[in-house]
Amino acid sequence: MTPAVSRRDSPRADAVMSIGEVLGQLRSDFPDVSISKIRLWETEGLVEPSRTPSGYRKFTLDDVERLRYAMTLQRDRYWPLRRIREHLDAVQRGAEDPVPGAGGPRPAPDAEREGAGSPHFLQTVGSTRLSADELCTRANLRTDQLDDLVAFGLVQPSSSGWYDDVSAQVATAAGELAAFGIGPRHLRAFRTAAEREVGLVEQVVRPLLGQRGTASRARAQDVAGEITALSLRLHASLVRAGLARAGLG
Repeated sequence: MTPAVSRRDSPRADAVMSIGEVLGQLRSDFPDVSISKIRLWETEGLVEPSRTPSGYRKFTLDDVERLRYAMTLQRDRYWPLRRIREHLDAVQRGAEDPVPGAGGPRPAPDAEREGAGSPHFLQTVGSTRLSADELCTRANLRTDQLDDLVAFGLVQPSSSGWYDDVSAQVATAAGELAAFGIGPRHLRAFRTAAEREVGLVEQVVRPLLGQRGTASRARAQDVAGEITALSLRLHASLVRAGLARAGLG
């Protein structure tokens, strides 16, 4: 979980900050943040600071917390910028809840919640039904690319032909990787690794699932979430270490 900014260093709720002051607010939690990155995220629509008549950016505390939340999703959940932007817009409309444990903005108090579902990776299955055409549109995929994802076992429609949230997330990531020449056949290793991790998680939580009572099942879900988060962190660390050894860190 991202550490909270100390009260001593926190600006007032009504304060406005320059981009340099925003950098100072974020750098303790995100050492790699830079002014150019904040400008990039503004260009991508992740934050919209106001401007003075002379053109200087003025950020509010809400802007800073929005950036902190978005950077947490990128660092801890490995979400691409487009997914973060769509999620932030959905939270603002009240169509999605903020990701548990990441802080972040709250939806408008009177927002309608039709079809809302938690984006938490253990609570997404079944809250969305997409046709093949809708999935291709959301993930920016061609029909043949979706066919390849299905053929390689990376996404799977229901018996009625619908695709759920997880399929949408996988397809979106696959579509963005395709821009780098990474196709579905290259992603089979990810599927195999995920299946092995699922087996490991099941092995750990199976004794809890065998116990009676809703508390045991809730505990099993918590443990599964903790192990999964740690596995993702370990995977990211191993990849970063490998890239560093290859001179790409």
